[in-house]
Amino acid sequence: MLPYKSLIQLKRDSSVALYIQLCNSFINLITNGTLQPSDVLPSTRLLTELTGLNRNTIKLAYEELISQGWAESVERKGIFVLSKLPALSEKKKTDSEQKTNTLEEAFSWTNPFKEIQISENYQQSVLTIDDGFPDVRLTPVDLLMREYRSISRKFYGKNFLKYGFPKGSENLRSALSRYLSDTRGLVVNPDNLLITKGSQMGIYLASRLLLTPSDSIAVGVSNYRSADEIFRYVGAHLLRIPVDEHGMDIDFLEDILKKQVIKAVYIIPHHHFPTTVTMSMERRLKLLKLAKEYRFAIIEDDYDFDFHYDAKPYIPLASIDHNRNVIYIGSVTKTFAPALRIGFMIAQPEFVRAAASLRQLIDKQGDSLLEEAFSSLFENGEMERHFRKSLKIYKQRRDLFCEILQSDFSGVIDFKIPEGGMAVWSVFDQSISLPKLSLEAGKKGLKIADGSFYNNEVFIPNGLRLGFASLNETEIVKSLELLRSVI
Repeated sequence: MLPYKSLIQLKRDSSVALYIQLCNSFINLITNGTLQPSDVLPSTRLLTELTGLNRNTIKLAYEELISQGWAESVERKGIFVLSKLPALSEKKKTDSEQKTNTLEEAFSWTNPFKEIQISENYQQSVLTIDDGFPDVRLTPVDLLMREYRSISRKFYGKNFLKYGFPKGSENLRSALSRYLSDTRGLVVNPDNLLITKGSQMGIYLASRLLLTPSDSIAVGVSNYRSADEIFRYVGAHLLRIPVDEHGMDIDFLEDILKKQVIKAVYIIPHHHFPTTVTMSMERRLKLLKLAKEYRFAIIEDDYDFDFHYDAKPYIPLASIDHNRNVIYIGSVTKTFAPALRIGFMIAQPEFVRAAASLRQLIDKQGDSLLEEAFSSLFENGEMERHFRKSLKIYKQRRDLFCEILQSDFSGVIDFKIPEGGMAVWSVFDQSISLPKLSLEAGKKGLKIADGSFYNNEVFIPNGLRLGFASLNETEIVKSLELLRSVI
C-alpha cells in the first residue's frame, strides 16, 4: 500500500473544506502517475486512521471524486480509480534525470525578448534616484477617486462597466482634444485620437502598422531604449542619427535619405531621452519638409511636454504639420502617476481606426471608469491646477538638485541644467564604474540605476538620468550625500 499518511497533506486552518482538500490530493496522485487506472483506493476506515478525518468527510471526498469522473464505486469491492482513464507514467526519476529535465522545455516556443531588460520595481519604499518620474505624493489621487466614485454611483455610470469603444472614452478624447488645443496649439478631432495605456502602447501600435522586416527607421544615436526594442521586435532596421545640443542632426538624416528609403523617423524633440536636449525650430521645420518630400512618417514621442521651466516650450511638430506626416504620442500618466496608465496617440482617422483594431486584439479596451474620471479632472480644471502646482515644485527641486551637483560633484559629473522634464542627464567620469556604483549605493540604502538602460550598439556614455522630481528637498540632500560618499 502507498504511504498515504505522507502523500496526503491537509491544512486544517485552510478556508478550503477538508473533503475538497482530500479529493484534490487523490486527483494529484492520479495525474502524477502515483495512482493508476483501476487501482483500489483505501477504505474509509483506514483513511480515518491515517488522516484523523471522520468517515463522513472521507465519504464526501470519494463522492466528489466519482462525480468529477476520477473514480468509480464497485459494489462490495470498494472505490477504484476510474478504469477508463488513460494510464500515466509514474513520476519516479533519478536525481540526474530530474536535473536534466529542469533544462528542458515542455513545449517548443520562440523567445525574442532575451536581450530586453525587465523594468525595475519602484513600488518599494527605498530612497531612490530614479529615471525621472513624478512625485506621486503630489498627485491629487483623492480628487481622482472622488470622480471615480461619483461616476460609478450615477445611474448612467453602470454603463461604463460594460465593454466600451477600443479608441477609449469619448469624453476623455474630447477633453484631451480641447486641452491639447489650448496648451500646444494642436487642433485635433476626437476621431483622430486613441486612448492608450501609456505612450509605450502608442509606440508599439504605430510601429506594428508602419514597419515590416524590410523597412528602416531613423532613430537617435542616443535614444529611448524601449522604443528601440519595439522597432527591433517588429523586424525593422535601425539607422542611427547623431544627436547634439540642438537635437537630432537633420542634415545628416537628409544625406541618408538621398541614398536609401526610410519608412519612419522616431524623435523625442522635447526633452530628448536620455540627454534632455530640445530640438531647434529650424531642425523641426526641415524635418517636416523632408517628411513631405520623401514620404516617411514621423513618430513624435512627447512624453513630458507639460513640464518646462525656463521659457514657453516649442509647440510639437504635430501642431505645425500640414501634410499629415506626424503620429503624435503623449502620456498623461508620466506627469500624473506612472501606475495609472493613460496615454494617447494622434494620427489620421484611418490610421487611428487601424490602431484601435490592433489594440483590441491584445487589450480589448482601457479602464472606462478611470478614463471617465480623468475626463472630469480635465473638464473641471483640476489637471491644469495639478500641473501648475507640480511645475513650481519641480523647478525648485531641479534648482536645488543642480546646485548640489555643481558644488559637490565638480569634475565627477558633467551635466547641463535641463530646461524641462524631471531628470538631469549626467555623464560620470570614466574612472567610475556605474554597475559598481549602483551596487555599493544599494548597500547604503540608495537605489540608483547602473546605466545599462541607456547603452546601445553605438552609444555607451557612462551616464545616468538622475531624476529629481520624485524627491523632496530633504531627500535630494540625503540621496546626493549618499551618492557622494559612495563615489
